[in-house]
Amino acid sequence: MVFTLLTVLWQVNQPYGVHPIDSAMAAGVCVGDPVLRTGQPLSVELGPGIMGSIFDGIQRPLQDISELTHSIYIPSGVNMGALSRGREWEFNPEKSIRLGSHVVGGDIYASVQENSLVSHKMMVPPKSRGTDVVMELQFEGVKESLSLKQIWPVRQVRPVLEKLQANHPLLTGQRVLDALFPCVLGGTTAIPGAFGCGKTVISQSLSKYSNSNIIVYVGCGERGNEMSEVLRDFPELTMEVDGKTESIMKRTTLVANTSNMPVAAREASIYTGITLSEYFRDMGYHVSMMADSTSRWAEALREISGRLAEMPADREGSVSIVGAVSPPGGDFSDPVTSATLGIVQVFWGLDKKLAQRKHFPSLNWLISYSKYIGALEPYYERLHPEFVPLRTRAKEILQEEEDLAEIVQLVGKSSLAEVDKITLEVAKLLKDDFLQQNGYSSYDRFCPFYKTVGMLQNMIGFYDLARQSVERTAQSENKITWAAIREGLGGVLYKLSSMKFKDPVLDGELKIRSDYSALNEEMQSAFRALEDF
Repeated sequence: MVFTLLTVLWQVNQPYGVHPIDSAMAAGVCVGDPVLRTGQPLSVELGPGIMGSIFDGIQRPLQDISELTHSIYIPSGVNMGALSRGREWEFNPEKSIRLGSHVVGGDIYASVQENSLVSHKMMVPPKSRGTDVVMELQFEGVKESLSLKQIWPVRQVRPVLEKLQANHPLLTGQRVLDALFPCVLGGTTAIPGAFGCGKTVISQSLSKYSNSNIIVYVGCGERGNEMSEVLRDFPELTMEVDGKTESIMKRTTLVANTSNMPVAAREASIYTGITLSEYFRDMGYHVSMMADSTSRWAEALREISGRLAEMPADREGSVSIVGAVSPPGGDFSDPVTSATLGIVQVFWGLDKKLAQRKHFPSLNWLISYSKYIGALEPYYERLHPEFVPLRTRAKEILQEEEDLAEIVQLVGKSSLAEVDKITLEVAKLLKDDFLQQNGYSSYDRFCPFYKTVGMLQNMIGFYDLARQSVERTAQSENKITWAAIREGLGGVLYKLSSMKFKDPVLDGELKIRSDYSALNEEMQSAFRALEDF
């Protein structure tokens, strides 16, 4: 009689006496089955080969398993190494490390060019130290061999020397996010919203266009068809790097844990993602981790939130985390959503009503907030000194428009003062042509920050000039009204609403800046002519 022992990865969460109680991958395990004890907690493999790979929540390589089993499902008992053992890498030793050098955890002793975008730095494991004896460490008579791979428990924090204050924005390419509610590199963000509000589109836009070096996309509890869309689209996406077209998968790793996989594995996928992120952060890279999309991720976030925004001693890196939360019925008072908002520093609240009106990104500018605005002011003052007052004015206009909406419903728009009419029209311009963005167009799927500032500068400039013209002529015989401005500056208004059609790739930064500056001068000349008429 032949007995076959299936190898099933089994995690023990809470032992009772001599009989452990399982929690995660114990499907198919029966009483009396032999159990092999690994002697270590759930761990992941860290080394070259992570970029471009697709793992499940416990770091099993899905693509390799598919090629091995020729099945769309993971058969029971399949367990293989996360990193390929047969692939060869070009090993480049660090010139500063020589025979007899003293090294400690975190020191870089070599590098491997994983692809044209990522140079994979080989680091001494955090708890190791000693003298280099040709790829061996010796400390107090104990020898330890170093290899390209290291094992790290997913629930254990990778150590750092010091936390540094975050002072650089996480640029997303979405105007409403970058301008009004910015996040920092190393920050925490929540995107709660009901079904159909566009959480996944925002998360994927961040993965495609943000200014991070490494992207870790964790689909925890997401529907299988949405994860399959990610797996289909990402390999086809490209980006321009130093004039060359590169695949976005060269800087991306995917952790796919769909809703039909074990529930406890969803939590494991969060820890797997954050451990991979910390590993690349220790190399000095800026990492963005997207957790999309389950409310269960918020419970794990409370435990991992202390592991974010941490940087190694001699290198600066960061881990930014963006989590999409799906409250039942879009109710933000849901306990999980409330707990999430108590942890994160940026809240991008998606509005079902905006989504129904096809206003995307459907971010509600009245309830969203960012606690990083003060930390980013030195950055803005250094590179875009005009931006901070522009953002303040834009928020004031949008708030005034909300206050005036009730009055308009009661007495009608024609009964408002001319200044209030200007506020309503410019707020409409901001909402329709600045906050709204077409993520599927070539010209508007990504908006560089210089374009964001230029558009905002012209729109707020139009608002200021219109108000000044109305107020200066209020007591004269030739009063300037909003109707006169709309009639006399119809061409300028059209150009203001058409600023978004400038393509950053085709037109380039210099031409866009020049066109926006010319529009500003045309606008000022038109208002002077209107007052002189």
